Amino acid sequence: MITKKVLFIYSVLIFSCSCTSPVQKMKAVEPKGVIMAYYVAEKDYQPEKLPLDKLTHIIFSFTEVLDGEMKFKHESSSEKLHQLVAQKENHPHLKVMIACGGWGGCEGFSEMAETKESRKKFVDSTIDFIEEYKLDGVDIDWEYPGLPGAGNPHGPQDTPNFTSLMKELREAMDETGKKLTLTFASAGWERYYDHIETLEVMNYVDFMNIMTYDFIGGTSPVTAHHTNLGWIKREDLEGTALMDMIRKYQQKMKEKEMNWNPRSAEYIIDYCMKLGVKPGQIVIGGAFYGRAWKGVNPENNGLYQPNKGVHTGWVAYQNIRENYENKNGFVRYWDPVAKAPYLYSATDSVFISYDDTVSVKLKARYAIESKLGGIMFWQLGNDTKEENSLLDAIYDEMTK
Repeated sequence: MITKKVLFIYSVLIFSCSCTSPVQKMKAVEPKGVIMAYYVAEKDYQPEKLPLDKLTHIIFSFTEVLDGEMKFKHESSSEKLHQLVAQKENHPHLKVMIACGGWGGCEGFSEMAETKESRKKFVDSTIDFIEEYKLDGVDIDWEYPGLPGAGNPHGPQDTPNFTSLMKELREAMDETGKKLTLTFASAGWERYYDHIETLEVMNYVDFMNIMTYDFIGGTSPVTAHHTNLGWIKREDLEGTALMDMIRKYQQKMKEKEMNWNPRSAEYIIDYCMKLGVKPGQIVIGGAFYGRAWKGVNPENNGLYQPNKGVHTGWVAYQNIRENYENKNGFVRYWDPVAKAPYLYSATDSVFISYDDTVSVKLKARYAIESKLGGIMFWQLGNDTKEENSLLDAIYDEMTK
């Protein structure tokens, strides 16, 4: 016979088993698309402190094509990658990838991709690399097939050879039986796509990471936005020193190259979709760094104005946040057409183009509303360690 005391104990046990704590019931919010961070190990390398819970992918950068194989140029990178992969124990959702190439690291691509035999050597080494480090994928950052980069050999043969390389990488990665991710970094301007077989390449990759930054370089004699989301039209630039510079440049160009359009993330993504690229394979890029010019005219608070040269090749966002963003004489301005911020110091005549928390949120929102694959950025180590970082802004928007 069941006593009242036994019934009471039994009811308490059932109640306690059916009611978990809020922490136990909560699941991590999945972002509405990928959040990919390129990452270069910092001097104070502490991978356990990286905000990996807010990423879907982290792309360790870089290996190069050395002796026809995927290798680290510096042996010290090997242990650092092992340490990063070890963080998956606490972040099982995270995919750790390796990037090969990068600006200044593409010298070996053209020769490697030239024959089936040389491609096989590279592909085999890539699979060995993936297995050695227990990676989840590869990003090919060839800057650029068929076009000059930082002194890289190039030629028209690169166009079909790039397609073959991506096809053979995909086939070899699939043969492992694992779900491995294959991506490539593409330029943010039209001419690049004239030198790759875009739609054919897209048959073999998961994502195309469009580098929607460095739209203008530090050596430009006129300032401009380097990572703007907003679609700037030619008429928006009429009457500016930038438009004057473009017209002078076009006078030296052939007639077929006269149809110049201002660069923007919205423009190049629209261009790629019109080529036939599926939106879900496109990943928009954010810049965790700025470009700066000195000796800039004060008109229009320095935007689209002549300058006297490079103030700094690039400046990390954490440095911008600490020293420049509405500090030390610098004032933040917002360009509603470009959907981008910029800084100008009337005292020092210095202009800085960059991404801030507002602009990266807009990029993330654009990715969601346009049904893109997601957002990536160069690079995680440049972000502030303070609250309301650039990654915080992206993650918050992607998980709304």
